[in-house]
Amino acid sequence: MAAETAQKAETAQNQVSATALGPWPGTDPAEAARIIRGELGSPHLPFLAELPDRGVGSDALGRTASLLVELAIDVQPHGWRLVDRPGKDLRRAKSALATDINILADVAGSEESSADELKIQLRGPLSLAAGLYLHNGERALLDYGARRDIAESLAAGVAEHVSKVRAAVPGAAIVVQLDEPDISSVLAGTIPTASGYRTLRSIPGEEVTGAWRLVIDALRAAGVAETVVSVPEIEAPIQQILSSGADGVALPLKALTTRQWEQIATAVEAGKRLWAGALPVGNPRATLPRTAELVDTVWQPWRQLGLPASSLGAVRVTPSDGLAGFSPSGAKEVLNRLTQIADGLNQIALG
Repeated sequence: MAAETAQKAETAQNQVSATALGPWPGTDPAEAARIIRGELGSPHLPFLAELPDRGVGSDALGRTASLLVELAIDVQPHGWRLVDRPGKDLRRAKSALATDINILADVAGSEESSADELKIQLRGPLSLAAGLYLHNGERALLDYGARRDIAESLAAGVAEHVSKVRAAVPGAAIVVQLDEPDISSVLAGTIPTASGYRTLRSIPGEEVTGAWRLVIDALRAAGVAETVVSVPEIEAPIQQILSSGADGVALPLKALTTRQWEQIATAVEAGKRLWAGALPVGNPRATLPRTAELVDTVWQPWRQLGLPASSLGAVRVTPSDGLAGFSPSGAKEVLNRLTQIADGLNQIALG
């Protein structure tokens, strides 16, 4: 089974594919699963949707924090807080995630031909520490011991989660997207304290890399086929991400610098992957750009860097952000456009 899963992942990597980043509109996990799996059949990458419109426990932070081992959480007016014992908020988060996985199993089980891969999203350890609060009302990011405990707890909790998801989609290779939306602020030391009068100290780069490596190693030990770290493009720490053992980096393309593109080229030549946020989705009411324009946002810098068309298989195309602000039909249209971008890039790759 492990060899078959690895072969599927390798086959998928030989062509451009499409996926989205996780957040999805509405409150119906069955509808979300059917749309996502209907639009993103192989070679594309369907995913377990996050439905933040359902409220507490279905947000990205609470969803991942519910996986922590020996660390409990609850909700306070300022956000999720680490507490001594589990309560109703944690139970609600765990229940919502279990429901989503069960429904995914039902939807996938009714398919004539299931996709070869499935993606799950997790909040990365640094943004998790930035979003969780201690008893004193400060962010856990402030305290070295809390940061360490969160990273270790997340690493300890991922194996069981991956196992449950794998059981829902037997034979599918599991791909993990580690989301670090706050990483630029974490590294720059610009996250405010609870009072708002000061900012938290920047976290050393080696500690950041070590936290990622801890979680990525745990995911690899759990049999995950691919792990990427998803970050904003501003000051994206591409080299740090890749040195942590990640298989690739996911980021929007809209403001990448020449230096960042050069780092991406070096990574691709070393066998890493680029999840390219090629489709801007900042305004759900806006008309989507034409496919040819979006293909060019990937192909033009690729060609200018001297990368061969044959290496485009290292790319997955994504939206620039999550799709929770769209209607379900609008989100479906985004997925359709992403597969068109992938098809266009595959045509270039085939010459």
